[in-house]
Amino acid sequence: MAVLSFMLISFYLFLSYSKVSAAADTITSSQNLTDGNTKTLISKNGSFELGFFSPGKSSNRYVGIWYKNIPVQTIVWVANRQKPIKDLSGLLLINSSTGNLLLSQNKTIVWAATLKRKAQNPVLQLLDSGNLVLREANDENSENFLWESFDYPSDTLLPGMKLGKDLRTGLDRRLTAWKNENDPSPGNLTWAMQVDSYPEPVMWLGSRKVYRNGPWNGVQYTGRPTLIRPNIIYDSMYFNDGNEVYYMIFLLNKSKIVRMTMNQTTNSQHQLVWVEGKQNWFRAVSLPRVFCDGYGACGPNGNCNMKKVPSCECLRGFKSKSPERWNALDYSDGCVRNKLLNCKNDGFVKYIGMKVPDTTNSWLNESMTRNECREECLKNCSCMAYANSDIRYGGSGCAMWFDDINDLMVQPDGGQDLYVRVTASELENNNGPKWKIGVIVGSACVIISGMLLVLYYRGRSRKNPKGYTNEEQKEDLELPLFDLSKIATATDNFSMDNKIGEGGFGPVYKGKLEDGQEIAVKRLSRSSGQGLNEFKNEVILIAKLQHRNLVKLLGCCIQDEEKLLVYEYMPNKSLDSFIFDQAQRRLLVWSRRHCIICGIARGLLYLHQDSRLRIIHRDIKASNILLDSEMNPKISDFGLARTFGGDQSAGNTERVVGTYGYMAPEYAMDGNFSAKSDVFSFGIMLLEIVTGKKNCGFYSNNDTYNLIEYAWNLWREERPLELIDECIQETCNLSEVRRCIHISLLCLEQHPQDRPSMSSVVLMLGSDAVLPQLRQPGFFIGEYLHGGSSSPFKNSSPSTNELNNTVVEAR
Repeated sequence: MAVLSFMLISFYLFLSYSKVSAAADTITSSQNLTDGNTKTLISKNGSFELGFFSPGKSSNRYVGIWYKNIPVQTIVWVANRQKPIKDLSGLLLINSSTGNLLLSQNKTIVWAATLKRKAQNPVLQLLDSGNLVLREANDENSENFLWESFDYPSDTLLPGMKLGKDLRTGLDRRLTAWKNENDPSPGNLTWAMQVDSYPEPVMWLGSRKVYRNGPWNGVQYTGRPTLIRPNIIYDSMYFNDGNEVYYMIFLLNKSKIVRMTMNQTTNSQHQLVWVEGKQNWFRAVSLPRVFCDGYGACGPNGNCNMKKVPSCECLRGFKSKSPERWNALDYSDGCVRNKLLNCKNDGFVKYIGMKVPDTTNSWLNESMTRNECREECLKNCSCMAYANSDIRYGGSGCAMWFDDINDLMVQPDGGQDLYVRVTASELENNNGPKWKIGVIVGSACVIISGMLLVLYYRGRSRKNPKGYTNEEQKEDLELPLFDLSKIATATDNFSMDNKIGEGGFGPVYKGKLEDGQEIAVKRLSRSSGQGLNEFKNEVILIAKLQHRNLVKLLGCCIQDEEKLLVYEYMPNKSLDSFIFDQAQRRLLVWSRRHCIICGIARGLLYLHQDSRLRIIHRDIKASNILLDSEMNPKISDFGLARTFGGDQSAGNTERVVGTYGYMAPEYAMDGNFSAKSDVFSFGIMLLEIVTGKKNCGFYSNNDTYNLIEYAWNLWREERPLELIDECIQETCNLSEVRRCIHISLLCLEQHPQDRPSMSSVVLMLGSDAVLPQLRQPGFFIGEYLHGGSSSPFKNSSPSTNELNNTVVEAR
């Protein structure tokens, strides 16, 4: 073939698939790289290497670039992604007549470079940056390359590589993930610069957007994750001169090795740093990170705030388009306006710290001021929002959005101001005279209702039907007593609007005291199995406990027929509302889950060892772990707890209480309980936090009875990492997770004496010490849950006994 009129080396060394690299500074038209030969092309500083390789378990052959001095072969670029070579006949060469770079198999062209201009005397060189370039032999110091691999990325972005578009030539530099680890052909996950009037990097899964960086605002991309500590290793930049638009990362510490790569399996982008001491890649950032990062998490005109639960809310002046789906945590339909805009007397609501909307339907003018931008937006009835395009120096430039506003997110400690258009009536409802009148009238109604309620309850409480005076209660309970009328006022007379939960003991209401303090009021149901003794037991116990990982009881009320507990309010509710919820579980990244695990362990250690009395909780489970505003865990609900004095550490009961799926075997079968019973329950909960699955009602295709058996089988088969919740698989510390699984199985040993104490658990969680060998845990709980013939619960009649669905069982 004429196109293959080139000069070849007269010998081929087809010895083996392994290659012993020999440094080659350049390849000329009188040289080539032959698969099976020991020769590869190496960059001048020895950082990168070019040669033939087979990915994963595949036998197909490709030409690629990888890091030379990293022991695990890490491919950063592939030439013939879509046309693999099936044997060792591959040949990479420069055509002597055209000067083009070619890859052939048995004299058939498999891949060819696209030159920018005709070559005279080309040479191929691998630069220290990892860029493979074809240049003129006499033009060594120039960057006027004939062709370069950086213009045609695979799945990896290296420092100095552009992600973006040349608007003059149409060259689109984008990343595309490998289909899988054995096949480098392009998958359907891509990362590219969306070139509209207001450009921004976007991640696509096929034709669907899955993540946006947000546009550049002069300081950073508005959707860029806010780091806890400054990034001293690498940073990013944005360039747009009207001819070329691109994103680029660059090193701040040139001794580090950094790359960004796309992962088709997890549909995410990873930013990785090589850690020489550990000889592995450290995942600095994975995108999307959390629920709010996902494109359009709250639908059109919805705002996502990962500090709130639930995270989605409609913008002011909007309501959910499909209330039923919205309440079921399906936000895809988003929000619609309460009232249509009439383009007369409209105004704007200011949102602070925002990742600005998708720029597809946007308009940009970089010379306008903010006031000019506002006026321009008001002139156009289709303009829905505006913002400064550059937030430096007090703000400048004008970006405007039209039609629906998509992919809004509150960006913690970052973002920028966004002004959203609303009708005049919406502004009045929130800021005008009508609002003031409403406050006055509403306040008057509350005051009058409160006074009548106080008079009513004071009259009823002069004689306590239970025979307890306030003084007797205060002396007995050693805790501040709340007047029933104050609690009624704080909860709007136990309004259904303030109800935040209900369990076996009765409903729980959110309230606000006169001083503004938010409270949670647990109202004991008259039908509850818990009587006055259990109620007083919880009050007396928790009143004596002081620990950051125990919920704080503020007071109580025993008045008329009411028995009320007043707790500090936990805005993020209970742990089970996160780990077992398909949407909210994504908010709990592994680092947060690990902090929660450690906090619960410290709280239990305090109960078992460091409090004034030894306390066995007897109902440790995810629904009894509350989360404060910072997602710190607090153990709650001590209605079933038992205390011990002196050296006593165990007891026996004929009344087995607790929750299916969390009971230790010795307690469920014989009523024997101890601190090790709580350890067993902690082990169950630890497994649930790692897996995101409930032990009670667990189902797998392997016919395992419960989560314990499933975990044990995977451990024996050396596949424990398959337990990891899919939401955190790509962002977690694998060694840390494996350690937690090991600890959980230690806590689930069949015999109490084989389980670690909570002091040992705390030490094991906080160190890298070698863990004890595992014994087979008890599996019979699964039989009980399924009503096996030996189940002590098979013919019993459960009765409810506490908040968050605790079940009390009689033996």
